[in-house]
Amino acid sequence: MSSLDSATATRSGKGHRDENFPVASHLIHPRHRGAILAFYNFVRAGDDVADHAALSPERKIEMLDRLADSLTGAGPSDPEAEPLKRELAARKLPPRHALELLDAFRMDARKSRYADWDALIHYCRYSAMPVGRFVLDIHGEDPARVWGPSDAICAALQIINHLQDCGKDFAGLDRVYIPQDALDRHGATIAMLGEAEAPPQLRAVIRELAQKCLDLLDEGAVLPDLIDDLRLSLEIAAIHRLAVVLAKGLTERDPLSETVHHGKAAFALTALGGVAATLARRPFRGRIVRAAAQGSRS
Repeated sequence: MSSLDSATATRSGKGHRDENFPVASHLIHPRHRGAILAFYNFVRAGDDVADHAALSPERKIEMLDRLADSLTGAGPSDPEAEPLKRELAARKLPPRHALELLDAFRMDARKSRYADWDALIHYCRYSAMPVGRFVLDIHGEDPARVWGPSDAICAALQIINHLQDCGKDFAGLDRVYIPQDALDRHGATIAMLGEAEAPPQLRAVIRELAQKCLDLLDEGAVLPDLIDDLRLSLEIAAIHRLAVVLAKGLTERDPLSETVHHGKAAFALTALGGVAATLARRPFRGRIVRAAAQGSRS
């Protein structure tokens, strides 16, 4: 039996505290944190399979299929799936969102280049949007009202992570999430991702994509005010504010040679700013929700 015969054996050791954005912080009510962390740990296991350098694409897909079968009950139990399986059963929720994340990891196993922005957003539909949708479903929020802005924020978070890690993804996985047509527009090449500093052409590409992320974040900015659960609203507000700062940083700094991510103090202050702004708007929430509903119908 291979030493890489299970998802557990491929785990990278990365946990929720290592992510660029908060995962089930203490703003989230304790009754929901366990479910969100079970979801994160299941997804993390699948991501580690997809990113493992010693596994072939075929082997990755086989292991991802086994994770899916364990979660749905179609196959043997897997310790990486059991906690989420129990949480879903307790809440009478389907495994849809977790299974869509596994679809994204299957894409990662098969595909390492993206032709254009639409192709990248299609990837985000499976790699990022289900995360927000799961968290919203756990809290009992109305999908018709909140999934749209949540999808925009989640896609932006995913692409911000891609831009921050573009050099590492290329060097370590030969994976490029920067769309080819954006590279072509600015006279940049994939090979530039392997340089110690991004040439001006690549910097222009990164600025363009960071601005697209800011546009997505602007689209999703209303989400905290649409959320019924106050604690979740504040969590989303903090994440949104952090994402805006990071996206703006990517318009100014080179992710190949400079640190884009916040230090701990700046991270906390930025998140606190998002929380405070949302609390200040909360008394006017009913008005904001009605305006958003009218806008969606127009």
